[in-house]
Amino acid sequence: MNEIFASIALIVVLITLLGGGVWVGLTLAGVAWFGMEFFTARAAGDAMAITIWGSASSWTLTALPLFVWMGEILYRTNLSENMFRGLAPWVNALPGRLLHTNVIGCTIFASVSGSSAATCATVGKMNIPELRKRGYTEAQIIGSLGGPATLGLLIPPSIILIVYGVSAELSISKLFMAGVLPGLLLALLFSGWIVVWSLLNPDKVPKAETSLSFKQKLYEARHLIPVVLLIASVVASIYSGIATATEAAAIGVAGALVLSASQKALTWDSFKASLFGATRLYCMIALILAGAAFMTLSMGYIGLPRQLAEFVGSLHLSPAMLIIALGIFYILIGCFLDGISTIVLTMSVVLPIIQAAGIDPLWFGIFLVITVETAQITPPVGFNLFVLQSMTGKQITYIAKVCAPYFLLMVLALVILWFFPSIVTALPAQM
Repeated sequence: MNEIFASIALIVVLITLLGGGVWVGLTLAGVAWFGMEFFTARAAGDAMAITIWGSASSWTLTALPLFVWMGEILYRTNLSENMFRGLAPWVNALPGRLLHTNVIGCTIFASVSGSSAATCATVGKMNIPELRKRGYTEAQIIGSLGGPATLGLLIPPSIILIVYGVSAELSISKLFMAGVLPGLLLALLFSGWIVVWSLLNPDKVPKAETSLSFKQKLYEARHLIPVVLLIASVVASIYSGIATATEAAAIGVAGALVLSASQKALTWDSFKASLFGATRLYCMIALILAGAAFMTLSMGYIGLPRQLAEFVGSLHLSPAMLIIALGIFYILIGCFLDGISTIVLTMSVVLPIIQAAGIDPLWFGIFLVITVETAQITPPVGFNLFVLQSMTGKQITYIAKVCAPYFLLMVLALVILWFFPSIVTALPAQM
């Protein structure tokens, strides 16, 4: 009974603080302090100091600010322009033509960004004007950008996979490898939808531009070489075991600086802007993680995770039913919270449940990230919707509508991963 009363009290405090506009990190810490102070005998101040220091000094977490900085550096180069020039000649023969540059461009930039919003903004800055100029429909331009931009959360290096790995105490390198094949699967599904749509609506696809010879296509593809080399250096260093995730992040930063300098985009002002931008973003994430670590400790002392795990266990749900229930839960909660907050807010409760059900935490991490991806294109708090609104001037409801097919494709990907879990586990098993 005491646990039920504590749960209700904590939920009320959580909703009150979030509804009052308090930062998520401070909200989590406040709820944790409330729980420790009123429902346990442990001194809240002492526990908070020790827990926050422990979470902030985690070596695993050092990869996160480095990958954020790498994305900030590349954001200030002409990477997206080069990607369009390098990709466009190769997709003209496909049904849907240049719409595929959104999917491929997002897949490539996701590999060097780790952020969904950064992927959407960077690729969109170049592709939206170019596709409009060539006569593509507004709905397909926005939809084929909003959906694929979510790949920034999944394809390594992924900021949110690092957050999950720290929360679940899993190998970041193995999580990165686990995200590769599901990320490519999603990219194929997105491109497949564009093909199907274009075959059903051939009159809405502009005619192909002047075709180039194979030699000319190869010449244009030279613009892709720098970013492909950067991706290969980061991913290969992790996969081969030469570098840890943190060391690979340092390699990525060094490569991004070299790439930026080679494009003459590296100035003292751009260097400072990238550093300050990365610092601001990481401080926000670190505050959320610190608050979540304290909340995890608080709920552990109160006994909520154990009680909830026992309750779910008493329902005797099959693993499949449990995954369906969790999928619906995360899609709904993702409509109101950002991905990082969603993960750190629920991990202390959900992780014991999925472990008790015999579900692989590595597989569950990829499942969780994809469900969080869907929240990037669902109102009212879909970050990609806000980014697209700022670039196109369209209403949030319109953008969400044209992104809806890509939401359904992500749900389809979850079903495929359930029946074929080796898509997730194959690469990590080789490490």
